Amino acid sequence: MKGPERLLRGADRWQQRHTPAAFTLGVVKKYGDDRGGHLAVLITYYGFAALFPLLLLLTTALGFALRGNPQLQHDVLNSALADFPIIGDQLRGNVHSLQGSALAVTVGCLGLLYGSLGIAQTLQFAMAQVWNIPGTRRPAYWPRLARSLLLIVTLGLGLLLTSAATGLLATTGRGTTATVLGLLASAALNAGLYLACFRILTPRQIRWRRLLPGCLAAGPAWTLLQACGGVLIAHELRHSTQVYGLFATVLGLLWWIYLGAQLTVYAAEANVVHARRLWPRGIMQPPLTHADKKVLDAVAEQERRRPEQSVDSHFDDPAPESPDRPDESPDS
Repeated sequence: MKGPERLLRGADRWQQRHTPAAFTLGVVKKYGDDRGGHLAVLITYYGFAALFPLLLLLTTALGFALRGNPQLQHDVLNSALADFPIIGDQLRGNVHSLQGSALAVTVGCLGLLYGSLGIAQTLQFAMAQVWNIPGTRRPAYWPRLARSLLLIVTLGLGLLLTSAATGLLATTGRGTTATVLGLLASAALNAGLYLACFRILTPRQIRWRRLLPGCLAAGPAWTLLQACGGVLIAHELRHSTQVYGLFATVLGLLWWIYLGAQLTVYAAEANVVHARRLWPRGIMQPPLTHADKKVLDAVAEQERRRPEQSVDSHFDDPAPESPDRPDESPDS
């Protein structure tokens, strides 16, 4: 056995004996087994496709609202919206230049519908992949469409609620205490929003309690991601030029959406690994651990497309497995 392989074997034995490290590696490997990176890219594409029509609608609504309202014009000029490149320059130059347009509303609504439905459908597909649901047990088109519309409504109401709650806490006082309370409230609301969305997206045979661990971790992580995005806009893009600011904003939004998509997929993977006890996983293979074989069996089973089709998965390698853990039904 060569030196690098000996080191990896030693690290593998260490992580298999320590639950936190073994669980973390199990989530990372399950993410790779389900092609989580590809799923995150698809979510990012539709998220980006929905974001700019949404900004167009918001800008159009702002144009209607600003007419004849000096107080609102003053508030907008002193808000975070004035820090956006391109839009911010136009606002500071002439706040009256924003105009509403029926054509912009139509185009924005169509684009937003395309992007939001794409996100919802992709998220449902991602959850089915993560939980390795066979094709014969996945919902048909119309139930998926109903779930997508329900998800869009839930996300819209949830984002309004979290924004209103954090904004209310911000206006009640300033300082470290108010900031900490605002972040804690935002984390709790985001965790609840994640749980509600996961319940809509995840196949019904998966119980509520199976969805809780990943949501409890994703809520604070999403709050931190939101805070970092706000700091980036307020401090880094404030004085950027139009050309640089445009590229920085587009690339920053892409990365921000992609990080949010990865966070969502990882949270779902953590739920599956915790529910099915898919750890420890092996770094160096062979031998395959018991969890390795369970994951590979589930990946093979999910490819079943017809009720009359059967999928058989077995392993010929008689290498010893890691100590057996209590096996649980994957959908219980």
